[in-house]
Amino acid sequence: MRLPTSVRRLLPGLLLALIGSAAHAHGGELPSAPMGFLAGLLHPLSGLDHMAAMLAVGVWSALVLRSVWVAPLAFVLAMDAGVLAGFAGWDVPLVEPMIAASLLVIGLLITLRQPLSVLSAGALVGLFALFHGAAHGAELGDLSHGPALLGMMAGTALLQLAGVALARLVLSRHAWLPQWSGLLVALLGGVMMLRSMQGPL
Repeated sequence: MRLPTSVRRLLPGLLLALIGSAAHAHGGELPSAPMGFLAGLLHPLSGLDHMAAMLAVGVWSALVLRSVWVAPLAFVLAMDAGVLAGFAGWDVPLVEPMIAASLLVIGLLITLRQPLSVLSAGALVGLFALFHGAAHGAELGDLSHGPALLGMMAGTALLQLAGVALARLVLSRHAWLPQWSGLLVALLGGVMMLRSMQGPL
């Protein structure tokens, strides 16, 4: 697995950018006033962790899963359940480590092109999505943000569709691209996991 020279020159800077961005993965918290559909639609773009996970689920689904729609659908539904848990005031433990783990695991699944059964893929992605949803629910606060929640679900689905398109139109045409894109996602997850274990500085 050998990268072209131009890509190898860009890789160190890209890695540094990802590591630096991991510190600001939750920079897009919504204000307390009720927000509309458009704010929710754009919200998944405000956090590198959520955006990377949603794209990665779409990429993995398109590259290796027989039923492309299963994992993205499981992610959206389980994320919605996690948001509602946040609305209900449930204190979901280990949210940040599990979000980091989702990036690490799905990134490695992309790198290895590892397929899973429909049930296993849905269960794995759904588990991780619960924690992504719990983080969103804590940011949104309550059901007064209902339109924003609908927008967030739409934004999540669109990001995963973008991941599917990316995999089919670009990554699948170059043997090394899925491996290195998966490694970058896994690296981001690993950095975030280390930071979550260290706690606030």
